[in-house]
Amino acid sequence: MIETFEEFVKRILALLFWFILLSPLIIFPILFLLVPIFGIDVTTVNEILTASIDPIKALKLVEELGLGPSSTFFKVVAFPGFTFAALVATITILYERKLIAKTQLRVGPLYAGRFEGFLQPIADLFKLLGKELIVPEKADKAFFWAAPILSLALGASLLAVIPLSPTIYIARSDFSLLIPFAIIGFSPLVVLIAAWASSNKFAFIGGLRALHQLAAYEIPMLISILGVVVLTGSFDLMEIVEAQKNMWFIIPQFLGAIIFYITILSELERVPFDLPEAETEIVSGWLTEYTGMHFGLLQLGVYIKFYVLALLFTLLFLGGWNGPAFLPPVVWLLTKLFFVISLIIFPRAVLPRLRLDQLIRIGWAWLIALSFINLFIAVIESSLGVI
Repeated sequence: MIETFEEFVKRILALLFWFILLSPLIIFPILFLLVPIFGIDVTTVNEILTASIDPIKALKLVEELGLGPSSTFFKVVAFPGFTFAALVATITILYERKLIAKTQLRVGPLYAGRFEGFLQPIADLFKLLGKELIVPEKADKAFFWAAPILSLALGASLLAVIPLSPTIYIARSDFSLLIPFAIIGFSPLVVLIAAWASSNKFAFIGGLRALHQLAAYEIPMLISILGVVVLTGSFDLMEIVEAQKNMWFIIPQFLGAIIFYITILSELERVPFDLPEAETEIVSGWLTEYTGMHFGLLQLGVYIKFYVLALLFTLLFLGGWNGPAFLPPVVWLLTKLFFVISLIIFPRAVLPRLRLDQLIRIGWAWLIALSFINLFIAVIESSLGVI
């Protein structure tokens, strides 16, 4: 019987060991059976077998197949694409729990791992994998199952045009600043689909709140970044970062940075704008009926979006990868990203939740007015040649 998480990890590692040890005994006979059946070239089989024991030849074979580190496939699947974003999202979840706990003089995750519970995300993953997927009897099952997949797909699609350095990116576009915001605009619709499909009054209330938040923050969010566009004359994130070599845009566009930061909190449903979830009011809002990996996929999609928005703030206002030459550009970017992630997490530890009418009033009475003022300031700065 497995009683501790460490015993569970040991069991998983033992299974992986035996799988790696015994897999050649299964795979090699299958390969030789496929040669006469499908007419596979014997030379190809020999190359695959040789690559399985020779790492250098394995890398060459992967490159020949178009799956190497320089390939689009690798960029999309591994780095800087989905796998890297999912890893950052996983680390962010653990860091958030620990940071909030320390701020509130609590311990936080501790036991899954010998140091500060650093294996807690892995424990959570296996816990979610082991839980039953419960679909409410009156739910619209097609949309109920589709919502977690759509949430993850939206989060992953945001990664397509976000660069990590002048040479590390999946794709480049002259409108790479606009594409993420066009995709983000669909997020509240996914929330509403999940809420409506659940056939639960608490979930539906959460979905309606998400739509109210969309009306309150989306316009100020878009206007707040126009100041950066005015200063650079470009929608290309690469050119925007390059324009900050001498001065980060958070200095001439400080008001725009503050507005963008507030709207990020609202977009991510973070405290004090966590009205669509609001555990103390509507159970868990639009997430109420989701269990197991349904819940896990929804959360992963949300935290990938968290990573992308924090990265956008870094690129737009903190100079992106610009920094002294003694560190690689991507290291400077990730250092700034860690700082922005901390700023987004911190309000959850110290602030109360706002009411819906307060959120709408802030969005329409203050943020829109301030965003237009910031745009006017950007026009003056551009005419004076500040940048």
